[in-house]
Amino acid sequence: MGKMGGSRHLKREMAPSFWPIHRKEFHWITKPKPGPHPIYQCIPLVLVVREIFGFAKTRREAKRIISQGNVLVDGKVRRDELFPTGLMDVVSIPKIKRNYRVLPSRKGLILHPIEEKEAEFKLCRIDGKHVVKNGHIQLNLHDGKNILVPVENPHNPDEDVYRTFDILKIRLKDGEVIEHLKLAEGMIAIFIGGKNMGKYGSIVSLEKQSGRRREKSLVMIKDDREETYQTTLNYVFVIGDDKPRISLPRMEV
Repeated sequence: MGKMGGSRHLKREMAPSFWPIHRKEFHWITKPKPGPHPIYQCIPLVLVVREIFGFAKTRREAKRIISQGNVLVDGKVRRDELFPTGLMDVVSIPKIKRNYRVLPSRKGLILHPIEEKEAEFKLCRIDGKHVVKNGHIQLNLHDGKNILVPVENPHNPDEDVYRTFDILKIRLKDGEVIEHLKLAEGMIAIFIGGKNMGKYGSIVSLEKQSGRRREKSLVMIKDDREETYQTTLNYVFVIGDDKPRISLPRMEV
C-alpha cells in the first residue's frame, strides 16, 4: 500500500533559513503540524520556547513547559509543542508577563517584544473573500481565520467595503473587528517577503495594470530616511495610516 499523507520528519538542512538552529549538529529537527501558517512561514512552538526564549535545553523540557499551559498564542493556551506560530501572531507568557509579536525582518520571522496593551489585538490581512449561500460575505484572513460579514446586498459597494489586501484590526479577547485599514497610497506598510522583507514605510505608489493579476502589481514605499523600496502587492502588509498600529523593530539598513 502506498504512503498516505505528508512526511512527519524534517531534515535540518531543509528547514526554513530563519529558524535559529544549528544545521549540522543533528540530522533531524521538529516539524510543525499543519495549522494557520505554512511551514516556510512559521516557527514551531517548541523552537520558540527552547531556541528563542531559552527556557529549556531539550525538547522534553520545552514540551513540559508548553503542555502545562504556560504559553498563549493569540490569547489562547496552546499545549501542542508542534503548533506553528506565524506572521502577526501574539505569543504571551503570563507567568513572567512577557508578550511578543511575530514580525518580518531581513533574516525572516522574529519575535518582537510588545507591551501588554498591544498584546490585546492582532492585525490580519484579507487574502480572499466570497459570497456564501445566505448572501453574506466571508472574509478569508492570512492566518486561516474566516469572518462572516452580514450584508443585505453583497453587490452594494456601500455595504461591501472590504477588499483583498485590506487589514483588519481584531481584538483577541472576542474576535471583534475594531478597525479596518484600507490598502491605499499614504498608508504605512511593511514588506513580508522578497529581498526587501522587513522594510517598512509609507506607500508612495500602487501600480495598476490591466491584464496582470492584482497580487503581481508593484508597490513602492518610502521610509523615514527617504529611501524607497519596491515589491509585489502579495508581499505588502498595511500596518497603519499616519502612524503604525503596532510597535516595530529598528529597521536594518
